[in-house]
Amino acid sequence: MSTTDFERRTRACQERLREQDVDAAVLFPSPNLYYASGFHESPGERHLFLFVPSEGDPVFLVPELYGSQVRDESWIGEVHTWADGEDPVEHVREILAPIVSGGAHVLVDDTMWALFTQDLEAALPDATFGLASEVFDDLRMRKDETELDALRRAGELADSVSTEVRKLGRSAIGMTERELAEEIESSLASAGGEGLSFEVIVGAGPNGAKPHHHHSDRKIRTGEPVVLDFGAWVDHYPGDQTRTVVFAGDPPARFEEVHELVCDALDAGVAAVEPGVEAQAVDRAAREVIEDAGYGDQFIHRTGHGVGLDVHEPPYIVEGNALELEPGMVFSVEPGVYIEGEFGVRVEDLVVVTEDGCERLNDSPRTWESL
Repeated sequence: MSTTDFERRTRACQERLREQDVDAAVLFPSPNLYYASGFHESPGERHLFLFVPSEGDPVFLVPELYGSQVRDESWIGEVHTWADGEDPVEHVREILAPIVSGGAHVLVDDTMWALFTQDLEAALPDATFGLASEVFDDLRMRKDETELDALRRAGELADSVSTEVRKLGRSAIGMTERELAEEIESSLASAGGEGLSFEVIVGAGPNGAKPHHHHSDRKIRTGEPVVLDFGAWVDHYPGDQTRTVVFAGDPPARFEEVHELVCDALDAGVAAVEPGVEAQAVDRAAREVIEDAGYGDQFIHRTGHGVGLDVHEPPYIVEGNALELEPGMVFSVEPGVYIEGEFGVRVEDLVVVTEDGCERLNDSPRTWESL
C-alpha cells in the first residue's frame, strides 16, 4: 500500500474532526493507528501515540527504540522519541501544547489501555474526551480498492484451503477436532496466510451446535456434521469463511433438510444486499427463511458482521441496525441453525457492496459432501 493511501486517510480523518468540532484524535497501537499511518505494532507497556490534530500535520511520540522503524514504515514526517528513564507524560504535554487548548475535545482509541488514557487526562486536565470510533468507524466501513484487493486474496486463500480440507474425506474420521484445526492452520500458512484471523473453529457432531466452540480432543465420527470456520490475514486484512461438512457416511436425520435451509437463507441474505438497503434488512431476509421453516429459535446470533482491519467491526448485520449499506462495505452473511445435543449448521460468505448489488468474496463448495 502506498504512503499516499495512508496520508489520504489521515486527511479524511482530520476533515471529520473539524466537522464534529473535535480538536484532536490520539491513537495508540491498534487498527486505527495502522489505518492512518501505515505503522503496525501490538500494544505494549511503553507510551506510543499518534496525535492527529484537526489542523496541521500529525505527530508520532514513540519510545526511542522504535524511532527508526516508525520513520521507515510510516508516512508521518514528525516523529518524537523518548528514552527509558524519561517521563513520557512530559513529552505528551510538550506535543499537545501547540495542538490543543485547555478546554479541548479529544478522541482516544477505543481500545487504549487505561494506563495511557489516565496519562492523557493528566496532561489535559481541562479537556473532554470521546472515542475515536466516532470518526474512524464511518471511514473504515467503506473499503478502498487496495483494501478490497487484500480482502479478495484473503477470500481466495480461505477458498483454497476449504477445498483441500474437503478432500480429506474418510481420512478425517478418527482425527480429533484439535488435530484437524492444526492441519487447517498449517494449510493456511502454507497457502500464504500471515497468521490466523481468529482461532480455527472445528465443531463435530453436538459441538457444532455451539456457535463459538473452537476445538477439543473429541474425535470426528462417521456421519457427523463438522462446522469449519477459519481464515487468515493477508496484508493486514482477514479471511472468514464457514462450511459444514460430513466427511464420510450418512448424516443424521434432518441434517440434509437443515443444511439446505441454511444455504437458502445465505442466498436470501446475499440477494438482499445492495446500496441503500438497511443492514437489518439483510438479517431479516436470511432469518425469514429459517423462521418460516420452523427453526427460528435455533438461529441464535446476528446474520453478520463487518470485516476489515478487525475481523469483527461495523457494519453489524442485525435487527435494529438501520444503517444504509454503501458501496465498499464488506461484511459476512452467516446464517446458522443449532440443534442442541445433535449438530449445528452454519454456512458463511463475505460480501462487498457494489454499485448495483454485491460481490461474493468466497466461492468454495457450500455443499455438505466431501470431495
